[in-house]
Amino acid sequence: MITATYDPAVCLRDFGVREISCAFHDIDGTHSLIRDWPPVMSVVLNDVIVHGLPEDFDSPANAERLIAEAGRRPLPETDRFCVESAGLSALTQMEWAIRRAVQEGTVKADCDGAVNGEKVRRIFRGEERFDGLPDPSGLQAMLAQKTPRLFRLYERVLNGYCRDRNLALAREDPERFRVKGSMAFLQALRDAGVKNYFVTGAVVERGMGMFEEVETLGYAVGPGQLVEDIIGSSWEKKAPKDEIMRELGLRLGVKGENVLVTGDGRSEIAAGVDMGALTVSRLDPKAERQRALHISLGTHMIVPDFGNEAIKKVFAGA
Repeated sequence: MITATYDPAVCLRDFGVREISCAFHDIDGTHSLIRDWPPVMSVVLNDVIVHGLPEDFDSPANAERLIAEAGRRPLPETDRFCVESAGLSALTQMEWAIRRAVQEGTVKADCDGAVNGEKVRRIFRGEERFDGLPDPSGLQAMLAQKTPRLFRLYERVLNGYCRDRNLALAREDPERFRVKGSMAFLQALRDAGVKNYFVTGAVVERGMGMFEEVETLGYAVGPGQLVEDIIGSSWEKKAPKDEIMRELGLRLGVKGENVLVTGDGRSEIAAGVDMGALTVSRLDPKAERQRALHISLGTHMIVPDFGNEAIKKVFAGA
């Protein structure tokens, strides 16, 4: 275990003294900088809202067009959605865009407009499950077919926009794509007996995608290693982080008060607060909306990186 002690000079909320035995970490934007995903997510989702989902929406030609358009101009609604939805499963983010397109009439679906609109609003607020708000079978079938296809298109655009290039550069200089102090902090936790776990909204397949990125950056993964495991989503079934974290905590038999959660998205921080964990938000000082959001969620600390003096003040031995 590692001891964390509240320091009013660097913390937002009092958490007393905690003995941390497990840590659940987001990856993108928290420990890894390989994926510059917001411009890609924004342009892909905006394209769905504006143009709908023609039969060839996920064609190679359309992917190349979106790669060329990503990050070129402000897209106010979807740019903001990327901030608000950070940490949600990618399938939920894809679903939001399709439901918005239904609202705009660019995607045709027989459904209750009020119910669909309520789900649009709830996803924007960070929700992923909608018990008591059923969809008609036609809309369910359409979402089940289209969201995985849109997810795969998003990943192809992401690869072409930044991921493949940055991964190649990371093989030559991994430190360039690690958040400052990340490796040392994870190692300090591991040396103290803390079990580190990575949780992500991305698909996790050994030797590919996110798994490949993590290992390229030098984060050894496996039982007894720096990171015990990476747990994420699949192409067809959403896996909300709050559910991943709750189920992981139950499987490990650990109390929330003995868990550390690090992240830059609302999903993992909200889940950490709900489970009574100690939460550390890794946010750029200029990220004003994200900082306001994380404060409203009840995060305990906000740091620009893991080499920050605040980490050393709070975590004994870090």
